[in-house]
Amino acid sequence: MSPTTPSVRTQFLIFTLFGEFILPRGGSIWTSSLIRLLDQLGVGERAARLTLSRMASKGWLSARKDGRRSQYSLTPRGWSLLVQGGQRIFEPPFKEWDGVWQIVVFSLPEKKRSLRHAFRARLPWFGFGQLAPNMWISPHNRKTELLALCGELNMQDHVEIFSGIHMGPSEDQELVTRCWDLSYLESQYKSFIAKFEKEYLACKNNGKNAPTLDECFVRRFWLLHQFQGFPRIDPNLPAALLPADWIGFKARQFFEDYRALLEKPANQFVDEIVAAEPAR
Repeated sequence: MSPTTPSVRTQFLIFTLFGEFILPRGGSIWTSSLIRLLDQLGVGERAARLTLSRMASKGWLSARKDGRRSQYSLTPRGWSLLVQGGQRIFEPPFKEWDGVWQIVVFSLPEKKRSLRHAFRARLPWFGFGQLAPNMWISPHNRKTELLALCGELNMQDHVEIFSGIHMGPSEDQELVTRCWDLSYLESQYKSFIAKFEKEYLACKNNGKNAPTLDECFVRRFWLLHQFQGFPRIDPNLPAALLPADWIGFKARQFFEDYRALLEKPANQFVDEIVAAEPAR
C-alpha cells in the first residue's frame, strides 16, 4: 500500500471504486475483476467478498449469477447515492452570489431526537451551517435537496424553508465565522495539497521514474477518496464571503489537474483488468 493509503472501511472504498471507475463503464463488473482492483488498494479477497455480500443485502448493490461467476451492479438506490455525491464533489466554485441566504428552521420533540440528529447530520453536506440551535443557513438554494431529505426522513411537518436578505446588524462575513470554521478548513486543504504535491510534480515531469499504469490507478483512487470528504466541511461559499486568495480554490484546481493527469493511464489499467475476464 502506498504512503497515501488511509485506513478506511472497505464499503467506502467500494463506493468510491464504483463512482470513479465502474459507473462510467455501465455500473456493472464481474466479481473477479472487482476483487483484482480492490487488491490493488490493499483489500484482501475475503474482506472484499464479505463486504460485497453485505452491500447487496443492504440494497446498495445487486448480484447476478452466470454459471459459477457473478457480477455486481449498482441498484437504483446505490446509483442515486453516487450521483448525488458526485454532484457535490465536482460542484464548481460558487463565484457569483445574489446576496440571498437560504434558511432552514426545524423543531422536533425530544422523543424524536434521533430523527433530529439524522437531519442535522445531513445539512452540512448541502452547504448549511448552524446559526442557532434549530436554524441553519446557506448561500445555496437547496430547496429540491432539502424537500427530498424531508421526505426521506418523513419530517415534512417539522421543517420550514425560507430565503431572504441579511439586514444586520452584523455583516455577512460575521455570519460565516459563526457558522463555519474556515481556519480549520484552510488547514485541511493545505494538508491535502502537501500530501499529494510531490508525487504530482514527479508525475507531471514524467521522468525516468514515471508511474506505471497500476500506480496511476491507485493514485487516482486515493486522490479522489481523500478529496471527496471536503463537501462535508466546505459549504462552497461564494468568493464574496471568503478571504482573498482562498486556498480552497487552489486545492480544487490542484485536485482537478492531478486527476486529469492520471485519467488516461488509470482508465487503461481498469480496462485491461475488465478485459482480462475470461469468457464463459
